[in-house]
Amino acid sequence: MSKEPVAVVGIGQTKHVSARRDVSLAGLVREAAVRALEDAALTWVDIDAVVIGKAPDFFEGLMMPELYLADALGAVGKPMLRVHTAGSVGGSTALVAANLVAARVHRTVLTLAFEKQSESNAMWGLSLPIPFQQPLLAGAGGFFAPHVRAYMRRTGAPDTVGSLVAYKDRRNALKNPYAHIHDPDITLEKVQAAPMLWDPIRYSETCPSSDGACAMILTDRTGADRSPHPPAWVHGGAMRSEPTLFAGKDFVSPQAGKDCAADVYRQAGINDPRREIDAVEMYVPFSWYEPMWLENLGFAAEGEGWKLTESGVTELDGDLPVNPSGGVLSTNPIGASGMIRFAEAALQVRGQAGEHQVPDARKALGHAYGGGAQFFSMWLVGAELPRT
Repeated sequence: MSKEPVAVVGIGQTKHVSARRDVSLAGLVREAAVRALEDAALTWVDIDAVVIGKAPDFFEGLMMPELYLADALGAVGKPMLRVHTAGSVGGSTALVAANLVAARVHRTVLTLAFEKQSESNAMWGLSLPIPFQQPLLAGAGGFFAPHVRAYMRRTGAPDTVGSLVAYKDRRNALKNPYAHIHDPDITLEKVQAAPMLWDPIRYSETCPSSDGACAMILTDRTGADRSPHPPAWVHGGAMRSEPTLFAGKDFVSPQAGKDCAADVYRQAGINDPRREIDAVEMYVPFSWYEPMWLENLGFAAEGEGWKLTESGVTELDGDLPVNPSGGVLSTNPIGASGMIRFAEAALQVRGQAGEHQVPDARKALGHAYGGGAQFFSMWLVGAELPRT
């Protein structure tokens, strides 16, 4: 039996900020869910199941929050699943929801991911000494900085590339009303003058800590026909994982990332991602990961990713816009960051991305990774119904 086509018909985000002290966790997630329902012109009655995701519970210090959030999400008496794959969880959560629709288990699913970082401290939460684990050295940046330096040594990339990414994404964020960081005075010189946190990653080249939530409504072909707005069709989606540490692991370009992208492209019939994909929402928490992931995802040959960034290819007006929304560098409620990438890709092909819309975007990739570059989730969405 063939899969049921899956459509994104509703998208809702909160305004992402450092601290949403005006709402509880329940109020935060409900805000995103209600906006998604309104976008889809649906009500709670129309939702058959809820799939929720977030990063580790210790980020807020609240264990299993999905149990008491069921009421806020209209899930009482309905199937409800929680997904967790570290920083990639927002993407993985959307894929679990999409698979429930594709398998005809449910017709219409609400999927949501969130984080309220203001109620904890993720950087220090990630720095706890854990037996038999590599220390993270004051946050994720301390873990990933050596991999960035390895990329620079391997490719000969100049040390200015990271600042170009940060400057681009922060300018893009000014066009996105939901983005956390809005710095109208941003300049390349300002980025390059920021303090060094983890060599070669500067303060301005790192993701913020955000409170926020993102929700999507996924439905079948019949539901898409009833949508008041053009749907985004899921053409392919995949998850892959590998251990954080093992002999021969390539931290610069993990095999799981390559395999995940290849599977998505196969499902979507993509032979040349550089030419066939119109926009990319890529999980870039530290600026240097844009050129690194350009290679990992097959948009550039090994050692060539930084050249795409340097030449302006990934700018909003380039021929492969990366993170038109401002990306994780501008908005980072960790549990939701991956879903925001997926949702922003869907907004692009629906033609509803506002000021950061890529003209004539027909196919867009949403990408997320998590843990020690060990979890990957991706989907490719299109404006047209996928071919069976």
